[in-house]
Amino acid sequence: MSIIEFVKSEFEKHAELKYRKFSSSLIPNADNVLGVRIPILRKIAKTVAKDDWQNFLDNYEEKFMEDTMLKGMVISYLNEDFDKMLELTELFVLKINNWAVCDTFCAGLKFLKQDKNKTFKFLSPYLKSKEEYRLRFAVVVLLTYFIEEDYIDEVLKILFNLKSSYYYANMAVAWAISICYIKFPDKTLEYLKNSPLDDFCHNKSISKIIESYRVSKEDKDKLRSLKRRTAAV
Repeated sequence: MSIIEFVKSEFEKHAELKYRKFSSSLIPNADNVLGVRIPILRKIAKTVAKDDWQNFLDNYEEKFMEDTMLKGMVISYLNEDFDKMLELTELFVLKINNWAVCDTFCAGLKFLKQDKNKTFKFLSPYLKSKEEYRLRFAVVVLLTYFIEEDYIDEVLKILFNLKSSYYYANMAVAWAISICYIKFPDKTLEYLKNSPLDDFCHNKSISKIIESYRVSKEDKDKLRSLKRRTAAV
């Protein structure tokens, strides 16, 4: 059985109608959901990554969202050199068209931690992108791998100065800022006090922080006072 036949067989075996309906209701641009759960996809991806992965990436036809998602997961499980992994990542980013594909892909890119300076430079054009999911990709990578002492000042500067009219890019920014606050509350709070963000992003960032169980009630009350009354969130 070829690797492509193996994947098709696994998808036929594990597709669930109920899960397909549930996933489709949550994900925009996903009218082609098959209904295969994420843990199953990861298991299949690990098998492909140890087999004829290049043939799979080059020749497996993408009919369903899971087909695309699986290719991203396969890339994340490869053990190629850093530059080759960046090349494969760059090609995959072009395929991202919803938040689910974006976020599952970013979560697996642990190789990016091998050379964070190079990764940071790699993200630069994506952070300036006018494409919604290329921008979200960059922000999710930042929040996943760069909210730490060495990068927090630069990350905060980037997040609070991003300008986008795209909902899912802005939601990623708010998510990232909430993680910044949880890990570096004082630094993030100073930015929130004088936030250049638009009303939606500013208020949504505060809402995301307030939702966290890792933030005290006292701090949540203080943050509520920073919300802008004129914006709907």
